[in-house]
Amino acid sequence: MGAPSHATTWGRALWAVLLTTLGSVASQPLGGESVCTARPLAKYSITFTGKWSQTAFPKQYPLFRPPAQWSSLLGAAHSSDYSLWRKNQYVSDGLRDFAERGEAWALMREMEAAGEKLQSVHEVFSAPAVPSGTGQTSAELEAHSRHSLVSFVVRIVPSPDWFVGVDSLDLCDGDRWREQVAVDLYPYDAGTDSGFTFSSPNFATIPQDTVTEITSSSPSHPANSFYYPRLKSLPPIARVTLVRLRHNSRAFVPPAPGPVGAGGSNEIVDSVSVAETPLDCEVSLWSSWGLCAGPCGKLGAKSRTRYIRVQPANHGAPCPELQEEAECVPDNCV
Repeated sequence: MGAPSHATTWGRALWAVLLTTLGSVASQPLGGESVCTARPLAKYSITFTGKWSQTAFPKQYPLFRPPAQWSSLLGAAHSSDYSLWRKNQYVSDGLRDFAERGEAWALMREMEAAGEKLQSVHEVFSAPAVPSGTGQTSAELEAHSRHSLVSFVVRIVPSPDWFVGVDSLDLCDGDRWREQVAVDLYPYDAGTDSGFTFSSPNFATIPQDTVTEITSSSPSHPANSFYYPRLKSLPPIARVTLVRLRHNSRAFVPPAPGPVGAGGSNEIVDSVSVAETPLDCEVSLWSSWGLCAGPCGKLGAKSRTRYIRVQPANHGAPCPELQEEAECVPDNCV
């Protein structure tokens, strides 16, 4: 048999390159994220810290019926082919029930079903509710090398359908597990209720909208409870910290306050450590002018009034005058 031709040799080499490339692509997970090659299992403590104080968020801050608080935390350790929630996408029926009313059963069933049918959820975890706007709650979770992503949600109470959380936070960094991760949290709108304020009555969004981030200027409406036009961005309303546990989880001690992750801290919020958010005075429109009163043949006076809608706070702009007078010619002189 003669030696293979140059063309044949070149074709075999090209085929080998194609096989290698295809094999490499097939070994990558969906979405193009890196493969986790760390040890199969890792345990973490997750600590949620509420920073929703009247100092940081003075506008319409809920003081009663009910006061500002946080629901229980619900989350999952999962793979890249599962999504608990995602910005600019529609929430599931279970997450709608949770965001609007705090009902958790449907959402938990959805997460458990994803683990049973799709093998995409390794573990479902939860933490108790926080009965005030500032405070902490914590839980433990187990991540797997094939399920290294963590997602969770916490409902803002009271609110129409607002929540905070993280979407697909990766606890694995190549061949190792991250020792500690901290993330500032900001409010999101689930897109299922059209209320503007914390205490808005139920008003379904039809058709349903996607998840959007609530900012200091969006929704751009003065009635919005998070509308602070003087701020470039809202202060974080909460923070989550995940710390890897060693074999004896009972020996875990939370880290002392100080730099965490990308330049933050895990301190419990109080009136001293929270930056003040200025709230300007808001007044109503002027009333109609009153009757012109005065003696015949001379100028009289008329007045109009307005009232305070929002009291200023934290060195915000003070209220203007609430009464104004103007000269006039009396209609009914005496």
